[in-house]
This record gives sequence, structure tokens and C-alpha cells, in this order.
Amino acid sequence: MASASCIILSSCFLASLLYPTATALGGSWSLLKQSIGISGMHMQQLPTDRVIIFDRTDVGATKISLPDGKCRDDKNDQTLKKDCTAHSIEYNVASNSVRPLMILTDTWCSSGALMPDGSLMQSGGFNDGDHVVRVFKGLCNKCDWVEMPFGLIQRRWYATNHILPDGRMIVIGGRGQFNYEFFPKTAMTRKTYDLPFLLQTRDAKVENNLYPFVFLNPDGHLFVFANKGAILLDYSRNQVLKKYPEIPGGDPRNYPSSGSAVLLPLRLVNGKVDSVEILVCGGAPKGAFVNAKKGIFNEALDTCGRIKISDPDPKWSMEKMPMGRVMGDMLLLPNRNVLIINGGSKGTAGWGYGRNPVLNPVIYRHDNPINSRFEVQNPSTIPRMYHSTAILLRDTRILVCGSNPQKFYTFRNVFFPTELSLEAFSPWYLNPNLHGTRPKIISPATQTRIRYNKRIIIRFIVENKVDPSSTLVTMVAPSFNTHSFSMNQRLMVLDGGNTVNAVGKSTYEVNAVAPPSGNIAPAGFYMLFVVHQDVPSDGIWVSMQ
Repeated sequence: MASASCIILSSCFLASLLYPTATALGGSWSLLKQSIGISGMHMQQLPTDRVIIFDRTDVGATKISLPDGKCRDDKNDQTLKKDCTAHSIEYNVASNSVRPLMILTDTWCSSGALMPDGSLMQSGGFNDGDHVVRVFKGLCNKCDWVEMPFGLIQRRWYATNHILPDGRMIVIGGRGQFNYEFFPKTAMTRKTYDLPFLLQTRDAKVENNLYPFVFLNPDGHLFVFANKGAILLDYSRNQVLKKYPEIPGGDPRNYPSSGSAVLLPLRLVNGKVDSVEILVCGGAPKGAFVNAKKGIFNEALDTCGRIKISDPDPKWSMEKMPMGRVMGDMLLLPNRNVLIINGGSKGTAGWGYGRNPVLNPVIYRHDNPINSRFEVQNPSTIPRMYHSTAILLRDTRILVCGSNPQKFYTFRNVFFPTELSLEAFSPWYLNPNLHGTRPKIISPATQTRIRYNKRIIIRFIVENKVDPSSTLVTMVAPSFNTHSFSMNQRLMVLDGGNTVNAVGKSTYEVNAVAPPSGNIAPAGFYMLFVVHQDVPSDGIWVSMQ
């Protein structure tokens, strides 16, 4: 395929011109690292402003060595029995530096969550990793992975994790698994719980219900979306409380169709959430996976479905994106907008099954009237296809890495070579012209502990005059991103965020109230932001106690 690089360049150029928008293009891109040594299939930010990035271990040698002459001897590895290269790294945002880490078992298509103590709890994978739970201590400077070989009862490959109000992690589904389990185990939970919904939504040929979209509802139950259906699950009693209507159109949205989903921002008013909405966007149409195997690459879905699950009789509302997108990632920005980034406009997830990279991110303004919500942003020059990732950083940039549609690391004669680079997308609100509008938090200090339902006094500086009615305080949970879904992602708009008082020259205080319970905000670390006229401050880390 000697002309592959030409095809890629042409696609990149065309993608930047193809998608018109009624608003000006926004945002900018910066290349942080030409190579981090691995292709980032999974990514999680820690409350130390370091980011854990990892791939799979059976991909062969990577481009970064393990430290101190270490090697991994793995008789189960189907590619390389003795491997002296790293398959996981720790990226330091402040110093833009990389530290190689040691993972022993295969993390291919695994899942994870940030626990209340700030540790990354990561589970499952392939081969010798499918029953493993791995822990990376989040507040440790020079730690490495610790692995528990039998942390899971069932093998978990393409599963989804979520933190619960009591601080445990639930692990749902996976290939061939129509059940869920908890971690850590207790005497009462040393078993799995059947979830027939996952079997009922399974397409036997394709399994379009892997990596189900899971969100914690403010009533303490779980919204679970798989394929094209959704339920409200009482996991503590193993009961389905509600079955939602199928998303219109009849097309699947989960892996390998690989759309994406978010729980839209939760606004707190007098200690209660006013409404709860889910947004599901993009993916590949029914039959796309089978067609891609035959060399036929269907157009990606250009529709989004939005459903208010807090309504007594919820219905889907459909709208169109500026372009189709499969394998995209949806991220909540601190100012309550949604960013859709990465992916392609043809084909589906899988080895070489995607085509036509979509280089332009899109911002979705969920409070705008329908048909005026999408804004196309400036394009990257780097295709981010299958196995790419993206997360929100505390400084409000988006960290983007990965893309490897090959079974092994391949850099030549393919449509989309293995991508080792790391880049950042800066949304429009980071434009230097908005410096006078951008708040700067001066107290409390980062790593402050806050308690449920207690008042938080936040002091900040803004050069321009502050409009209290356009000031908000938001809290964002750092999410675990892989395969077009950010697990545990949620954003709360706090009560009292517009009660702003001037306390000095360009200095203001806002009195906000912390979320009332773990159903709204499970215990753990969050990034807290002040947002002024849609422009967010850098965040501070707060620990919800």
C-alpha cells in the first residue's frame, strides 16, 4: 500500500475543509511529545496532575524501555515472551515528561475508575489479564502498578466500571459476560449478579453492547445503555426499575459501533438536581462491522439522541451533528459544554475497519435551542482513529493521544500508522484575548477537602468587571477514557455559584454549596472551577469527603 501516506494527507486536508459551520472556527492545537513510546489505548488523570497512559502488553516491543534494565517474562504472552519495553507510562503535565511503568498482565480493552483515595483501580483485559485488578496509587510520586491476579470473579474484556456512592467500584458486562460484580469484595458480594438486559441487547454476530454506557443517576441507581436500549438498574437489589424506549433509528451505539455518551451537567438548585439528561452521539450503522470486513465502509452516524431520564415518561429527542463520527470521544468541559473529538466518518471500530479521519472537534452547547448547538472547531493534523483517547486536564486543555488500528505497532504502508504522539487541544476559551475574562482561583488551595452540603468560599481574581449572573462554580470528576467512552464522567453546577461579592481590586468571593450526597457526587477527587462569562479558571483539586 505504497500510497497510504498520500491518502492520509489528502484525507487530513479535505477533512479540514469539508465541514461548514455557522460560527467561527475555534480552538488551537499543540504537539506536546512527538513520541511517548506507547500508543495510548487507556488514559486516566490522577489528582497529582499526572496522567496514567497504557496500551496492551501483547502488542510486541514498544518504543520506550523499562527502567533499570527490567524485563517482563510472560509465558502467556502470545507475541513476545521476554519484553524489556514499557506498555504503560506516567505523564507529568507540569514538566511535560514521561516515566515508564511496569504492567505484568495484558490490559487489552480493559476498564478502570479513580477510587475515593485517588488511586486508579483498573480491571480486566485479555489472556492472563482478564481476571486481574491493578492498582496505581494516585498520590504517590514514584509508585508503580500493583496487580491482584484474581481480583475479579469473571473474565472482563470490554467491560465498564463505575464508582458507587459507597466508594466501591462496579464492573459491568464484557465479552460473554451478562452480569456484574463489585470491587473490593465483601462477604456479601463475593459473587456475580446476572443482568439479562446485556444478553437481550446482544447482537450475536457483532456484540454491539460491549463497553456499555453507565451513569450514576442522582437517585443512587445506574442508567445502563447497551446497543440501542437502556434501563435503570437498582444494583443493590439486582432489579431493573425502568426500561427506557430504544434510541430511534434502530442503529447500535456501543462497541464496535463505537458512538459515545455523556451525562449532561447536573445543576443543583436548593440541594436537588433539576433534571437528568443523557446524550448519545455518533457510531456506526447496523451492519457496518460485517461490511467493513468485506471492504465496504459505511458512513458513520451523524445523529445524537438526548433523553431526560428524570421525566416520568421520557422520550428521545434526535438532532444532527455537522458530520458523522465513529470512534469519537465526548468530554464535559468545565463551562458545561460538551466536546466531541477524535474518530472517523466511515467504517467502524476494529483492526483497519475505520476510514476518513474527522480532524475537527465539535463543541455542543446543550443549553442552546435545537439546531443551534454545534460549533465546529479548528482541526488537528493527526488522525486519531481506533484506540485513541482524550481527557480533560485541570488547566482546561484536552489531552489527546493514541490511535493504532493495527494488531501490532506498524509505522509504514498502512492507512493509519501506529501513533505515539501526545498533543493538546485548547478550546476557544483559552484564547489569549480572553485573559481579562478568565478567573484565577486564589483560595482555597488545591487538594482541599470539602464536605457534603457544606458551604465553600472561593476567592478569585478577574481583571474585567464580574457579572454575577454569568458566574458559575462547577465540579468535574476525572474520568477513565478508553474506546470512545469516559467512565465515571460527571459535572455538577453547584448551588450558590452566582452569589459573588467584591472583596478587593479585581478580587471576588463566591459562596457555593457542596453536593448534598454521594448519589450526586461519589466520594473522591474532583476538579473545581470558577466559570465567568463561559470562560473557566484553571481548576483546583478538591477531595469530597
